[in-house]
Amino acid sequence: MRILAIVLSILLIPFVAMQFTTEVNWSIFDFLVAGILLFVAGIAFYLIIKKLKTIHLKVIASIFLFLAFCLVWAELAVGIFGTPLAGN
Repeated sequence: MRILAIVLSILLIPFVAMQFTTEVNWSIFDFLVAGILLFVAGIAFYLIIKKLKTIHLKVIASIFLFLAFCLVWAELAVGIFGTPLAGN
């Protein structure tokens, strides 16, 4: 439940921004994809913290998860690699 609450609070940022500016223009699909991506990353982080034994492995796995999350987010947002995920 905490992960879901955190995801929803993060998604409130673009929702509130849409009320004040036209520069943020998210559709329902954008919110859905971002919510799924954030939720999966949150569950993966929770599993990393609970299942891995040493702090060294937890840090390495968490850094890898964060980098993977950032790459997927950037690809979906602006298409840095030009894959079909970015709508090209």
